[in-house]
Amino acid sequence: MNIRSLSRGDGVVIGAAVLLLIASFLNLSSYGSANAWQSLALLMSVYLAGVIAAALIVTARALPQPRKVAGLELGQFGVALSVFAAWTAFWAILGSGGAGVGLIIGLIAALAQAGAAVATPLVPALKVALVGEARPQVAHPYGTAGGGTQGYGYPGAQQQGGYGYPGGQQQPGGAQQPGQGYGGQPAPADSGATPGGAAGATAAAGSPADFSPFWFAVPVARPLYAEEGSPAPIAELAPGTWYLAVEQRGAALIAQTQDGRRGILQDTTGIQRG
Repeated sequence: MNIRSLSRGDGVVIGAAVLLLIASFLNLSSYGSANAWQSLALLMSVYLAGVIAAALIVTARALPQPRKVAGLELGQFGVALSVFAAWTAFWAILGSGGAGVGLIIGLIAALAQAGAAVATPLVPALKVALVGEARPQVAHPYGTAGGGTQGYGYPGAQQQGGYGYPGGQQQPGGAQQPGQGYGGQPAPADSGATPGGAAGATAAAGSPADFSPFWFAVPVARPLYAEEGSPAPIAELAPGTWYLAVEQRGAALIAQTQDGRRGILQDTTGIQRG
């Protein structure tokens, strides 16, 4: 599994599962030495339920296509199981008559896990990547990228020549010079057949024939869909991370993630070119 696909919310879910496992070995009662492994009902409905919930949520994140269990996607099933574990822990501690450290820690961990599992898709701060992605080092047919060398579209690099279009130059931060196409290529000269430069304006919007791969970042988290047209996202592009645009399809881009997955970015508004 690629750890870079995990979010901060996933990190909280995993940490809570580890805490639940530790708590299962601690005293359930303040006046006894029994732990969760001596109480099958609590072990399965709180402690191991939380561990299984974390495994389902993380596995669902790593899969390229969603899998379902009893009509629910793995991630949804994991969220529901984490809420159930927190609910059971809450009532168990109320009816304990003297909760021990294992039950108290178990309740705190179960509540934290359920809260993170439910809130991650809704809170932008929890959707941020757990580990920041390094800038991909991709072998390019027209040059190299990274390490201070020049490469097409690489963030911070300056393009010279535009690959067959002399004088093409990309501005730092993604700004394009007048007449450049969507992929950083100069637009073909207006043939004059359309008054007012309509042909040149069309070319400036970019076309697949003029496309050149480039690095970009998204302003907000955006889904990446499968190239074959599946409605379910295969990944989520996170702000602050550079991705490689390898192809253009109409207004959409074919983007490549750090782990090599390719998909369609349908919403390209506000993207920052590298």
